Amino acid sequence: MKIGDKVRFLSEVGGGIVKGFRGKDIVLVEGTDGFEIPMLARECVVIETDDYNLKRKPAPVAKHEEVKVGKPEITARPVEMRGGDSLNVVLAFVPVDVKTISSTSFEAYLVNDSNYYMYYTYLNAEGKAWKTRSHGLLEPNTKLLLEEFSKEILNEMERLVVELIAFKDGRTFAQKPSVSVELRIDTVKFYKLHTFRESAYFVEPALIYDVVKNDLPIKQVYVSADEIQTALLQKKEIDKPRVQPLVKHDVKNSILEVDLHINELLDDTKGMSSGEILNYQLEKFREVMEEYKSKREQKIVFIHGKGDGVLRKAVLDELKRKYSTCKSQDASFQEYGFGATMVTIK
Repeated sequence: MKIGDKVRFLSEVGGGIVKGFRGKDIVLVEGTDGFEIPMLARECVVIETDDYNLKRKPAPVAKHEEVKVGKPEITARPVEMRGGDSLNVVLAFVPVDVKTISSTSFEAYLVNDSNYYMYYTYLNAEGKAWKTRSHGLLEPNTKLLLEEFSKEILNEMERLVVELIAFKDGRTFAQKPSVSVELRIDTVKFYKLHTFRESAYFVEPALIYDVVKNDLPIKQVYVSADEIQTALLQKKEIDKPRVQPLVKHDVKNSILEVDLHINELLDDTKGMSSGEILNYQLEKFREVMEEYKSKREQKIVFIHGKGDGVLRKAVLDELKRKYSTCKSQDASFQEYGFGATMVTIK
């Protein structure tokens, strides 16, 4: 931040031109009324400066020119910003003419909101391969114009990758891991005015995608239509309760055992009310009775548990109303305690 820069206040409305400094932390900002306002430097963000807002695009190298490989040309040591030792990088798209959003072209910027230099590569997917759209050196606390493109090539922008290697020149620094972030760009947003919003980096509305935030590369959650369909089908299969074997045969005594405990009938009762559980248990009781009601002298033990007696009472009521010819009694106490009823088909 230097004298002559245009700044915007972060915590309140307003801004102006930097006219001077008071110590290390106070900036004197001249507002539109001509008065100087003392503000904390951390409460100001630069929005116009020869360094910060200059549209710099890497110059293409002619085929006959020699490409120099090695240390980048860094002419001056940049002023470091407080709190800038955490990497924060965004990819931004700005309409050239926001008033004609349906037909305007767009500018793509890479914004480096940190005290680190970065080698960058900006790529788009072409099938299973990748094409380099831009590469070069991104200076600290700057934004770089990567390209200008029209809507005719939006289909190329659906999958983008930004790769970064951060470093400092001429001073010690904390090493940062290299970054490779794939971004899925929703190209439909380029036709909607409300998706372009104000930000600290641009005077114009912009569509911004985080690449690195506080040193952490952004991981987008992307699910294809095919994956969604597969997941829905799997969910339906999982949500469908698996029915356990209902009737167990005691071959020795020719007695059928039917355990009506809900955990024996269903794997999962999530989302079922107490009434729904009771109705399900009674439905299984009726299925067994209907299947064996013509087999005279067949003995069936319904295991309902002692509990509060709700299921036992419901079973006995069903027997009286629908199967009054059948005989019922408490099952063997030694085998089932007080939690079972034995029915003899008559």
